[in-house]
Amino acid sequence: MGLALASEGNEKEATPFFERAVRVQPDSAEAHENLGTNLLRLKKIAASEQEFKRAAVLKPADYTTNHALGEFYLSRGSAPDAIPYLQKAQQASPDSYANGRDLVLAEIESGRLADAENQIAALMRVKDGGELHELLAEVKEGQKDYMAAGKEYQRAAQIDPSENNIFAWGEELIRHRTPQPATEVLNRGAKLYPQSARLQIALGIALLMREFYGPAVDAFCHAVDLDPQDPRPYSFLAGIYAISPSRAAEVSQRLGQLVRIQPRNARARYYYAMSLWKSVRMETQATDLSTVESLLRAATNLDPRFAEAHFQLGVLYSEEKHDSEALAEFQKAVDLDPNLADAHYRLGQLLLRRGDTVRGEKELDISRHLHTRQLDEREKLNSEILRFVYTEPHSSAASSVSH
Repeated sequence: MGLALASEGNEKEATPFFERAVRVQPDSAEAHENLGTNLLRLKKIAASEQEFKRAAVLKPADYTTNHALGEFYLSRGSAPDAIPYLQKAQQASPDSYANGRDLVLAEIESGRLADAENQIAALMRVKDGGELHELLAEVKEGQKDYMAAGKEYQRAAQIDPSENNIFAWGEELIRHRTPQPATEVLNRGAKLYPQSARLQIALGIALLMREFYGPAVDAFCHAVDLDPQDPRPYSFLAGIYAISPSRAAEVSQRLGQLVRIQPRNARARYYYAMSLWKSVRMETQATDLSTVESLLRAATNLDPRFAEAHFQLGVLYSEEKHDSEALAEFQKAVDLDPNLADAHYRLGQLLLRRGDTVRGEKELDISRHLHTRQLDEREKLNSEILRFVYTEPHSSAASSVSH
């Protein structure tokens, strides 16, 4: 009766029946497992753990009881606690692929890479597939054997050319700065999986690393069109503006779309403002600078600590000869971010022009010092690349774009 109710999603109603079963037959490991599983679904974690432990005591060498307790700890993010029970389950059933795979995952997460490698070798005798080669690639990556890791990612994609395996292989090539083979792998993957936004982003990154800016813009724009909610391609499109003006209209269109999707996102408005301003300077698009000013001002209102937006407002006011407004924005920018070298420079120049020599020279000295250790735009994009390969999409659309 408890199982029937639980199968219909009525875990709360099922609980009294599972509890009665335990009282009727307290030495039944299965009864304790069923109660533990039901309690886990009800998020009664401590009580669930106790039931799984009682089952394991009753049947210490049983596959099902040990596997259930191992899975419980894995689901709670406690990989080290899961390992002993998953090991016992594997000893009870050495040919269990599912338990063995979970044991590998727990060992990798716990840093027990040699054990994971041995377990993978044992599983390959049961079922050699792309998943195991991808896991072995993770092990080799952790052991800093990058050449072996690359070969295993390649083998995984050859055995099972899934979107995930191709992405993992291309990502590995990107991570270790081999963009030409990455481009070839990701190009093939994008043709096999034309609806994959993350393959398009990875392809754009590989092209960007090769300084093929036009095709990179095309790939990022395609990624935006496939998944407008993923913030990562927008940040790359905004970064490319600092290096290459190609495809300006396409980029502005996508950045404007981000503003519509996330109207409360300060960084989105900043990106769009900068793209429109670039178009004005290149004379590729008729845009009133008041629109740029409005977007930048909106960005500072949405995020009062947005130093770069204050700085660009200062630049805009300075170019329009509104020195008092420019001075206030430059001062605000350096107050919010003392490492903003260009803001110190602009502030220094403006102070000198207004006759404040002491403060002006001080700001210029700070600017010179910061410039000697500041990343150029390409290095900033490299930082974005590394952030991409180590983070999952959709972790937080707003935070990923705005930080």
